[in-house]
Amino acid sequence: MADQGFDPQAFLNGDCSNPAYVFGLHPLPGSGLEARVFAPRATRVELVKEPAGEVVAELRMTHPEGIFETVLPRLRKWFPYHFRVHGWGPEPLEMDDPYRFSAALGDLDVYLMAEGTHLRLYEKLGAHPSERDGVPGVDFAVWAPNARRVSVVGTFNNWDGRRHIMRPFASSGVWELFIPGMAPGDLYKFEIKSAAGKVLPLKADPFAFQCEHAPGTASVVHDPRGHTWQDGAFMAERWKRNRFDAPMSIYEVHLGSWRRRDDGGFMGYRELADTLIPYAKEMGFTHIQMLPVSEHPFYASWGYQPLGMFAPTCRYGSPQDFQAFVDRCHQEGLGVLLDWVPAHFPGDAHGLGEFDGTHLYEHADPRKGRHMDWGTLIYNYGRTEVQNFLIANALFWLDRFHIDGLRVDAVASMLYLDYSRAQGQWLPNRYGGRENLEAVAFLRRLNEVVYSHFPDTCTVAEESTAWPMVSRPTSVGGLGFGFKWNMGWMHDTLAYFGRNMLHRKHHHGEITFSMLYNDTENFMLPLSHDEVVHGKKSLLWRMPGTRWEQFANLRLLFAYQFLHPGKKLLFMGCEFGQDHEWDHNKALDWGLLEFQEHQGVRRLVRDLNTLYRGLPALFDRDCAPDGFQWIDCEDRRNSTLALIRKANDGSFAVAVLNFTAMPHTGYRVGVPAPGRYLEVLNSDASLYGGQNFGNGGAVETKPLAAHGFPQSVELTLPPLGVVVLRLG
Repeated sequence: MADQGFDPQAFLNGDCSNPAYVFGLHPLPGSGLEARVFAPRATRVELVKEPAGEVVAELRMTHPEGIFETVLPRLRKWFPYHFRVHGWGPEPLEMDDPYRFSAALGDLDVYLMAEGTHLRLYEKLGAHPSERDGVPGVDFAVWAPNARRVSVVGTFNNWDGRRHIMRPFASSGVWELFIPGMAPGDLYKFEIKSAAGKVLPLKADPFAFQCEHAPGTASVVHDPRGHTWQDGAFMAERWKRNRFDAPMSIYEVHLGSWRRRDDGGFMGYRELADTLIPYAKEMGFTHIQMLPVSEHPFYASWGYQPLGMFAPTCRYGSPQDFQAFVDRCHQEGLGVLLDWVPAHFPGDAHGLGEFDGTHLYEHADPRKGRHMDWGTLIYNYGRTEVQNFLIANALFWLDRFHIDGLRVDAVASMLYLDYSRAQGQWLPNRYGGRENLEAVAFLRRLNEVVYSHFPDTCTVAEESTAWPMVSRPTSVGGLGFGFKWNMGWMHDTLAYFGRNMLHRKHHHGEITFSMLYNDTENFMLPLSHDEVVHGKKSLLWRMPGTRWEQFANLRLLFAYQFLHPGKKLLFMGCEFGQDHEWDHNKALDWGLLEFQEHQGVRRLVRDLNTLYRGLPALFDRDCAPDGFQWIDCEDRRNSTLALIRKANDGSFAVAVLNFTAMPHTGYRVGVPAPGRYLEVLNSDASLYGGQNFGNGGAVETKPLAAHGFPQSVELTLPPLGVVVLRLG
């Protein structure tokens, strides 16, 4: 052959970094064309001119492994073509040459990727079904800047890395190739040869839209089209649902264990749409929040060790099935929040770790790049391309799946370089401090980008320390989140409720302390999955006392959550008093609803949601300092609290809580205005499993001063109960 630069043995050894220069149809120096193709196990190969289908030449086998070549000395002009391969079946196979097609990427893509601002990167990298010159196939692109060679392998080419070697695109570090004939449903991975010449374990596509069912780890070509959204009315008014002054009551769900099929198998996204959505709506929740659905190889990680960041887990169906689930939620008036995990990723061989033979996505130094607690790898937030990958992923879920908000997991682990590390196990920042400045910059940019492109959504930080201004704008030095989980409230509240009722008067500060810092953030009050696993027991079994007292305490806990400023989050099963710890391997104990006490808790949660959404005083000024006022927070002897919640229109609600197992009669409480107060909720009602200690539905004020108010009411406070009053 005329091309003296082609070394067939080097190619067969996997050392050809850009086969587009030597395979396909190319002009020869001076005149003529040459054609070359790799077709292992073929007996004959013909070059066919399109569109007439004329056989121009038969290629000669020049290497027994299947390299075929020919020279066309009289032809000077390139023409559309394909190869006709004999020996791969009973009939000849028409095979389009991937190297005849130009790249789908452009100069703007390279520029934006280098700048780290390619916010729709998921439209370019990964696998995208397309059509070129009338030929259907798939565009592939992957970032692997330090690789010597990258190939697409899969069932379509017998996992042979010599068949579809990708082309480096400019100096971007991206490799690309259009492969004719591939289609949605095809399995694929990337075979990568490092700069040192080592063939790495086959890598899944970081941008795959769908993944193979476990234990398989391949990526799956997926066409994202196919679902027609019908949530226009919801989306048009979504901005009203995620505001600081909107009621937000979130039902946190693990899809694999909310319910199971009769045979114990998982329910699919569409089955969950038929069961979970009506239940959450009937219970009065405003949002469903799912534990991470990004594809994760280890089911028991609950999704917190994701590898397929752009793929809804196939355990419950296809991406279109998941879109249909979100769509149904919206049509039923439910928002959807997604647990999102940018803090770390597992080190599975097919994943992001040492992706191109180098520490591409993660830090090389384990003092910055490995989580001590979880054995996972930490993203290198200081690398422009890694930031771009994560921010594009956040936007992907909001864009393609109409997700209404992201709960960002493990923010504290991102913010501190010494998180869960002993002295000598971490590296200080450039100023000698423990703050991860790169992660801080990433989180700020994440929130700026999310809110600029999807201002009607929200971001929520799971941040467990006293880092300042987590939910304050970046313009004033904050991290820019919409809300922050109030982990302090959760810890103090559960510690207090876990105490013997007789001893609570000695720990009164635990139940009031949260209001000392309530104005510092826009808080969300979580009673989440983390509180009912790893030996902590269920919420019900964390309550002290007799069986009746345990249920009364649980009802009081939920009432206190709904009366305290802050948006609400409750993990599945808690709403009916699940007895046992949550077990991801089985469904919730729905049979407990046959018992009156469990049904009573469920009814109370339903009624709390109804009261919460219908009484603006309980949500209007959640994030405003003047939306809450103590009437009395000092009655330690009786272990009671009395408070006022205020609405924008001047209306208010009064609540009085009794944390002892004894009723208090003749209990006088000052109120802001005279009149008749309706008892709109009493957690001791028999409907909820209580004893019906109460106030006959209403009380009248008397001009007797109390707690600084000229008017007061005399109440009967139920044991381990709460009464909520409003002017009637």
